[in-house]
Amino acid sequence: MASPIEWRVEPGRIEYGAAHAEMEARAAAVTAREAAELVWLLEHPPVYTAGTSADPNELLDARFPVHRTGRGGRYTYHGPGQRIGYVVLDLRERRRDVRNYVHALEGWVIAALGALDIEAFRAPGRIGIWTLEGGVEAKIGAIGVRIRQWVTLHGFAVNLSPSLGDFAGIVPCGIAEFPVTSAAALSKNISPAAFDQALSATFMPFLEALNP
Repeated sequence: MASPIEWRVEPGRIEYGAAHAEMEARAAAVTAREAAELVWLLEHPPVYTAGTSADPNELLDARFPVHRTGRGGRYTYHGPGQRIGYVVLDLRERRRDVRNYVHALEGWVIAALGALDIEAFRAPGRIGIWTLEGGVEAKIGAIGVRIRQWVTLHGFAVNLSPSLGDFAGIVPCGIAEFPVTSAAALSKNISPAAFDQALSATFMPFLEALNP
């Protein structure tokens, strides 16, 4: 790669629309080989986002702004206490395989949570990051990506300490039969900075998984 990957940690909350526009602009610049790839860690004010497969019936209560977005998936919630990672990588320089990318992204988040003593896992047939809460499978992280001209957009959202009641306005990711959880609900006090550090420490295996 011509340039090292930029790591950016947003110091304050950033509106979803502004972040989305900046991510799109960066992806276009990466596609044109005019900018470095990016891992952008941030937090949004409360918002619901609708992916390309969103079912209007799964928006139960539009208590927060709703944004249509080009990522895959259905409705999800973003808000305070949730760590968002937007990942803009050039797969033209790596393995051009959408499933492999999603699998690697899930593995990266699982490894970062594991470094913080949260045992997370994939669930067959269900995109996202799962863990056990009181013996019940619960979703602790969402994955939503778009790949355009083999450049990635969007990424992951991990629940550190959000208000879980805010998820009640939607059917999260179209999955009604499983609850949503967080690190705080699992009695784990994980700051954004601590999670960012865990992501950094587990980043290289994620990149290696993208190699041809």
